[in-house]
Amino acid sequence: MTNRLAHTQSLYLRKHAENPIDWWPWSEEALKAAAHANKPIFLSIGYSSCHWCTVMEGEAFSNEAIADYMNAHFLPIKVDREERPDLDSIYMQALQLMTGQGGWPLNVFLTPGDLVPFYGGTYFPVEPKYGRPGFLQILQGIRRLYDTEMNQVEAVKGKILSRLQQSTVLQAVETLDDALLGQGLQYSAGVISARGMGQSFPMIPYAMTALRGMRFKPDEAMYNPAQVCQQRGLNLALGGIYDHVGGGFHRYTVDPTWTVPHFEKMLYDNGQIVEFLADLCCAGMQDPAFERAIAGTVAWLQREMTAPEGYFYAAQDADSFVTPDELEPEEGAFYVWKYSQLAGVLADAELAELADQFMVAERGNFEGQIVLQRRHAGQLTDALETALAKLFKLRYGTLPSQGSTFPPARSNQDAKTHPWPGRIPPVTDTKMIVAWNSLMISGLARAAIALQKADYLELAAQAARFIVEHKWIDKRFHRLNYDGQASVLAQSEDYALFIKALLDLDQATMSLTTPTAPSQWLERAIALQDEFDDWLWSVDLGGYFNTPGDVSQDLVIRERSYEDNATPSANGVAIANLVRLALRTEDLQHLDRAERALQSFSGVMERSPQSCPTLFGALDWYRNHTLLRTTAETFNGLSQQYLPSVVCTIEPNLPPDTVGLVCQGLSCKEPARSFVQLQEQIQQSQVRA
Repeated sequence: MTNRLAHTQSLYLRKHAENPIDWWPWSEEALKAAAHANKPIFLSIGYSSCHWCTVMEGEAFSNEAIADYMNAHFLPIKVDREERPDLDSIYMQALQLMTGQGGWPLNVFLTPGDLVPFYGGTYFPVEPKYGRPGFLQILQGIRRLYDTEMNQVEAVKGKILSRLQQSTVLQAVETLDDALLGQGLQYSAGVISARGMGQSFPMIPYAMTALRGMRFKPDEAMYNPAQVCQQRGLNLALGGIYDHVGGGFHRYTVDPTWTVPHFEKMLYDNGQIVEFLADLCCAGMQDPAFERAIAGTVAWLQREMTAPEGYFYAAQDADSFVTPDELEPEEGAFYVWKYSQLAGVLADAELAELADQFMVAERGNFEGQIVLQRRHAGQLTDALETALAKLFKLRYGTLPSQGSTFPPARSNQDAKTHPWPGRIPPVTDTKMIVAWNSLMISGLARAAIALQKADYLELAAQAARFIVEHKWIDKRFHRLNYDGQASVLAQSEDYALFIKALLDLDQATMSLTTPTAPSQWLERAIALQDEFDDWLWSVDLGGYFNTPGDVSQDLVIRERSYEDNATPSANGVAIANLVRLALRTEDLQHLDRAERALQSFSGVMERSPQSCPTLFGALDWYRNHTLLRTTAETFNGLSQQYLPSVVCTIEPNLPPDTVGLVCQGLSCKEPARSFVQLQEQIQQSQVRA
């Protein structure tokens, strides 16, 4: 017996389609039904590759007694956070206000009609454990509170709603000066350099902003941005967070040593990490481990994450089945190794070299099994690469070959019934998300420049072409694609990150080719920015709302996201885009809008610099933006350098004996007569603030 979620497109929602709970998707019909029946709403938000979401689905949400009580006394609604990040953001903020922490699954109780939360939590066990009450006890207590203590419910709601509304009113400061920029760059470097006692996350928005600090040499800087960023790159490229056999990065590690990952692979992480590692290479840190990690990630992307139409899938689960007869998948089963497996497939000399270069021990490092983690940076030998290829064959059933593809397992049933030649793979969420595709497009474009790989550029371009050709319905930009069908109006992160991707493609195309016509990518970026401004710009406040006004009626508040999480903040990216567009088009309205937006968030930047690194990247663009007018040949020679606040335009009619013009603000320097002079002018222009 299935519920309403069986008819949805989301893989995450369909995973709950056979629950005895009478789930509704978020919809006007569901909200009206709750109000009509005067039932509190149980809102549960998660995503397909979330481990604890999967656990709760198999436990509490499959429990008949819990379902009977839930169906009788609540209206249960399921939301895929990857479909509706606006809802997730609002209710995650509410949960953090109520409990001081957040996470997924995100479970909150709302009063019908106004949709204001009054209680919440994350994972609720069936029986009391982990210091948490059983879920049925919670449901009974919440319903009793709703029926008999409405004054208390209203008091809690009033406090939460007031705090949520206050969060949308931001105080500005007077100046966007050097001190504010320096503070933000140093905070980002500090976040990256911190050594925690628990989990280790990539935190690429902080790393990207910290790397910008390399250009500045403050006398008493607490953190060396080059050192902390290089170390973050090594942690990523050498650690167990990277899949050294199949390529691609896992979401995070559960330890501070970057050893044992939480095994899901998210497209958004991989796109950002590829871009960061490419920037490290351009910044003079060309360790072979960085290039190997980029190449392996691109190979994984092509093999397992690219649809025939050219776009990229969203994510792969952490869990997979060891045999088709198992009822539940195991975390990391696809990726880890028993020592006996290594000894059985590798020659003695290969196993010895593997143990010399990787942390390999018979006792293992993850539940008696082995997660591969490199001991040293540098180049791996051909013999060791051959050994790793044998492990690839053990996992996939074939040797790695360029251009090979590996079909996705679209569901647990698919994973258990397909005749896989090797191990049973984790389920792949094959939906297409514009924002996440855009992060990978940008990563590929930067890597194409850094490593001079035209095939990386083409892979990025085909994904961008799919978005351009398939993501508009009735002249409105859409966020998702399910098997060729566009869905859900685009949100601010989709606009901002795709505009950035188009601008990155514009620059990469100039670097790797000789353009003979106006850039199609630039033209698209300009048109999309106009649409972004029309639908999401806040005329009164400055900055961009998360969602268009005509689809925000069911939101408790209308947010303008400025904080960075696993992905960069939409407004931070959007402001940087405006500066880049102003340089590329010479339309100063973009620069005016960038200044207005920065001013609107300046108070947050001053008070909480640790929360918004991407806004400081945008401030760097605003204060140090540099336009380079030069030839394609000269730009090709410069583009492999790390030039984080430079935009190039190809100028076919330079003055005689001139290699380029460097323009900053509203004026240009004297024409550069040599490549060395041009480089000096560019470097000076980037640190003028």
